[in-house]
Amino acid sequence: MSTRESRLLRLVLAGIICLCMASIGRAANINTHPQHSKSKSQKINETARTRRHLHRLARSRVGVTHVSVHARRHHYYERFSMSSFADGIGEGDITAGEDPVVRQAAIDALGNMNGTVVAIEPTSGRVLAMLNQKLALSSGAQPCSTIKLSVALAALNEGLVSKDTQVALGGRSRMNLTMALARSNNAYFEALGRKLGFEKVAYYAHEYGLGELAGYDIAGEQAGVYPDAVIPEKMGGVGKMCSFGEGVTMTPLQLGAMVAAIANGGTLYYLQHPTAPEEVANFQPRVKRQLDIAPLIPEISDGMAGAVQFGTARSVRLNFNEEEILGKTGTCSHEGTRFGWFASYANTSIGRVVVVVFLEGGRPTFGPKAAEIAGRMYRGLYDHNFFIAGPTLPPDTAAVKTVGTTLPISRQE
Repeated sequence: MSTRESRLLRLVLAGIICLCMASIGRAANINTHPQHSKSKSQKINETARTRRHLHRLARSRVGVTHVSVHARRHHYYERFSMSSFADGIGEGDITAGEDPVVRQAAIDALGNMNGTVVAIEPTSGRVLAMLNQKLALSSGAQPCSTIKLSVALAALNEGLVSKDTQVALGGRSRMNLTMALARSNNAYFEALGRKLGFEKVAYYAHEYGLGELAGYDIAGEQAGVYPDAVIPEKMGGVGKMCSFGEGVTMTPLQLGAMVAAIANGGTLYYLQHPTAPEEVANFQPRVKRQLDIAPLIPEISDGMAGAVQFGTARSVRLNFNEEEILGKTGTCSHEGTRFGWFASYANTSIGRVVVVVFLEGGRPTFGPKAAEIAGRMYRGLYDHNFFIAGPTLPPDTAAVKTVGTTLPISRQE
């Protein structure tokens, strides 16, 4: 037994002894002061609460010791997964085809927040885990500042800017794309949106998968909505559509598919969510279309990395700093409901994984909180050797079945 484990065991024993002594003291006090005696039902409730507290304390300490002693990730997750589901997290989800390591990491990361976590293998479109599937497959929500990824790619494709181009924001203020993505500057992307115009903004958004189903035969999936016309100027027009997605509805799967295309160099896959082990064994990727973004990815990557290193997503680093994470946050509200987004991917030498966190609720809901949850998710994956072993892969993913047509993006349209 290590020094740390011995210390934890002593803490547990000390806690139990203290609680027992306190209970004995209270009992003695009651016996010597009849005027303060409690009813039988009160004593029963107090005893039950004490037992529950001791049980939770012992279980949490044993869990920590178990993880430190046994590094085999699947054994750990089999032991603790039932208690997590008992709390209602992921209730009703179909999980037989998911990677158990990734799913448990998502459960541990999300905690008691109202939201969903989707993890995707970017080189195949396989959904490794989808926590709280009812929310993940719903009609979506306003994308907030995550829409900036689509707008940035559109502006780069049109040759309006490079990552170093300084854009005037009013007065003497100027900013380049890297800082605008890292800091999530609304004025910068409003300016890009007005220069692009609605037709081009909408064209690229559709090319990147907005306004259409992201999945291939995923039961219950709904598509987000991208407007057929620019929203009224009183709502901010094309500028607000490009700065925080006003008038747009996006799903976690759509955002995940777009970020996966950035992570893999430009292939927009249909996302597939295996529902049984045999579907995993027979998995074949399906390409929706190839995007002409490979030369643009270095231009956008610095800003996505900057968001994590020093920008709006730096809360990722509260929990994870071993591998490079690139991502984009989003925070906004609609009709009193707050949304928090964070879409990211781990850029490792062994493999990549895309993680999308979407939160919906009240005051604690915002993009940096979603980024913090993603950091906890990456920590769970890292600590249980995911970046070494990788996901549970089908035996042969070499053959790629292409569904639909290849639609390269033209700079002239």
